[in-house]
Amino acid sequence: MNNFSKQVTAFWKEEMNGDLWYKDDSFTLMINEDLEEDGQVMLLESADKQSVNAVVTPAIMKRIGLTVNDSLSESAFLQLLKNAGISLHGADYIYYYQEENKKKLLEAESIETIRRLNALDAEAFEYFVSSASEQDLDDAYVELNHWVVFGSFEDGKLVSAASMYP
Repeated sequence: MNNFSKQVTAFWKEEMNGDLWYKDDSFTLMINEDLEEDGQVMLLESADKQSVNAVVTPAIMKRIGLTVNDSLSESAFLQLLKNAGISLHGADYIYYYQEENKKKLLEAESIETIRRLNALDAEAFEYFVSSASEQDLDDAYVELNHWVVFGSFEDGKLVSAASMYP
């Protein structure tokens, strides 16, 4: 993670914090009893794909049956999760603009076809949703009433949408 800003590195170091259970050159496992219900297992792979950090709750450790602090690897850990019936969501990719690039991006001329959506876009949004597969809708989970919703238009049609919460 050397190419990331110190702020990003510090954030993820805190998120992946806990009591050290196992560590070698390529895999680290931490236990954190304070993880939230929807984040009882988290994995963070370095950008260079040379190391993986994992953090789990004590309940997950018990569920996967890992009680001995012996040799472990990412693949062995993932197999233990699978054997326990624990599936992980697909990867989330972290994109980060360094300050100098962020400034250039913010100063760039705005593209009119990408903008924040609002209630006036309901018809375009409904047409967009009707053309998406059920799997895409489940994976994306974007609703027009989310906190912030942006859309991209091409030839007057909404062709992509994304939302976020604070």
